[in-house]
Amino acid sequence: MTVLRFRKSSYSGTGEDCVEVAHIPPDFRKSSYSAQRQECVEVAELPCGAAIRDSKHPTAGHLPFPAPEWTGFLTAALTR
Repeated sequence: MTVLRFRKSSYSGTGEDCVEVAHIPPDFRKSSYSAQRQECVEVAELPCGAAIRDSKHPTAGHLPFPAPEWTGFLTAALTR
């Protein structure tokens, strides 16, 4: 179960009635193309596409791809 951390939206101003937003962290998994290797690419499904990161440096951030670009990447990778 993902625990959400809410924060006040910057659009809410200084009033008491405000909107709070939460960031849902991506759930990364090892890419099936990495086989049994330790050094691999991890992928996470996002509501609007996907993200990849380096398994050796998971805290260094990730590279998000919008759905059309991710689909295009997968199509190109699978047809090679």
